Amino acid sequence: MQLSFAPLVKQTANAVVNVYAEKIVQNRSPFADDPFFEQFFGQQMPNRSSKQSSLGSGVIVGKNGIVVTNNHVIADADDIKIALADGREFESTVMLKDDRLDLAVLKIKSDGPFETVPLGDSDAVEVGDLVLAIGNPFGVGQTVTSGIVSALARNQVVSGDFGFFIQTDAAINPGNSGGGLIDMNGQLIGINTAIFSRGGGSNGVGFAIPANLVKVFVASAEGGNGSFTRPFIGASFEPVTSEVADALGLDRARGALVSSVIEGGPAEKAGLKPGQVIVAVNGIPVEHPDALGYRLTTVGIGHEAKITVVDNGKSSDIDLTLAEAPETSPRDERLIEGRNPFAGAVVGNLSPRLADELRMPATSQGVVITQINRGSPAARVGFQPKDIVVAVNGTPIDKTTTLEEITKDDPSLWRVEIERDGQRIRQFFR
Repeated sequence: MQLSFAPLVKQTANAVVNVYAEKIVQNRSPFADDPFFEQFFGQQMPNRSSKQSSLGSGVIVGKNGIVVTNNHVIADADDIKIALADGREFESTVMLKDDRLDLAVLKIKSDGPFETVPLGDSDAVEVGDLVLAIGNPFGVGQTVTSGIVSALARNQVVSGDFGFFIQTDAAINPGNSGGGLIDMNGQLIGINTAIFSRGGGSNGVGFAIPANLVKVFVASAEGGNGSFTRPFIGASFEPVTSEVADALGLDRARGALVSSVIEGGPAEKAGLKPGQVIVAVNGIPVEHPDALGYRLTTVGIGHEAKITVVDNGKSSDIDLTLAEAPETSPRDERLIEGRNPFAGAVVGNLSPRLADELRMPATSQGVVITQINRGSPAARVGFQPKDIVVAVNGTPIDKTTTLEEITKDDPSLWRVEIERDGQRIRQFFR
């Protein structure tokens, strides 16, 4: 008797590809915008361009050439090539990408058909299951490593707002990003994404994005969506600490504590109230707020989720209809021009949808800076995207037209009040 992973590797390895991404970087001259040098060179200062390349992995999940990889592998790339295990290379285009989930869907510029790895059910994965990690570590060529599922529902792994990973001790190294985590049935249960490492190599602590989220993301790409939309809950949540668990009569610290509810939002309509704890979605336990976000995202917009809530020690189920974040007030984005501190800033009216796009709390209100043009007065005085303009020269700023009108004045002193990360900042400009 001989035990071997070879048949499983033959079944799946041809669908794991290498992803080569290149982008052209303009190296800005240090003398740009300098009036003295512009006398000799004019407005166009001599800049140099260079190529930056990255190498990662991907998995073919569609016979027509649909490839899933990590967003950080192809972010801002001008040219993306897919190299198959048999040596063939193809150009590809980006169908959908999202830096918050760190996922991207590519389409090979060929009709195929291509070998694929079927998407499995990541909710059926258990700690201790045998898995294979297939990718191209360090650019040495396709490599297969084996291990087990070490843990589930890991959060606070990478910076960002996604925190629900499968942890594995199968060796994952740089270049493995975007590769496949394969179960013993030859199904894709995760996209290898991150490692914990002090020296850059594998220490047996790797993380993969679950396949059930990949399914929703691929479906969105195939539906022709230009961006991936998450469900709007209309509430904010906090982790349940041991102290909170004792106070609420929970047997252990788990779930997502409702800290606030937006008036008129889906959560309020469903009957959620601050102080309640969500412990399960559709019967699947919720360990922390990140897990709640993951579960609702995989349910999908337009569907109904059964939420298990604990309130005063009693458990009950409520139905929550998932919808897109609404644009309660038109964003009316405007570029501020003229002689004022805001010149060069693009501002918009906040709504739950715009707040979600900017990764701000859904309860944020007012006029927010969405973009700052390089070298503009707004950039020089230190304004930043996501700054909320509260007041200018004593006038409250309630919408973009108000700010645009007040910046047409020419006072000798500008008094500006903004809100940044929840703190009020007052500034004076002449």
